[in-house]
Amino acid sequence: MISMIVHISNEEPIVGEVDAMPDATTNLIILKNPRRKDGQDIHFLVEDVTTVIIPLHRITIIQLMPSATSDDIIGFARD
Repeated sequence: MISMIVHISNEEPIVGEVDAMPDATTNLIILKNPRRKDGQDIHFLVEDVTTVIIPLHRITIIQLMPSATSDDIIGFARD
């Protein structure tokens, strides 16, 4: 799963996961486990919603979150 922040026009950003990266022919984003950036519920969704389908024309920007696996984490190094 790929974590991303989706910025929807005139709404607060939504954090969630997708199965694959959207490509050039994508019209919709299927976002699983939608939540606000602070982890709270989204005010315009029903409480038990686990997946949302967002049309791409409503999205202004998509930010990809770094993966949290230990192999990908680079720590500080001092010489």
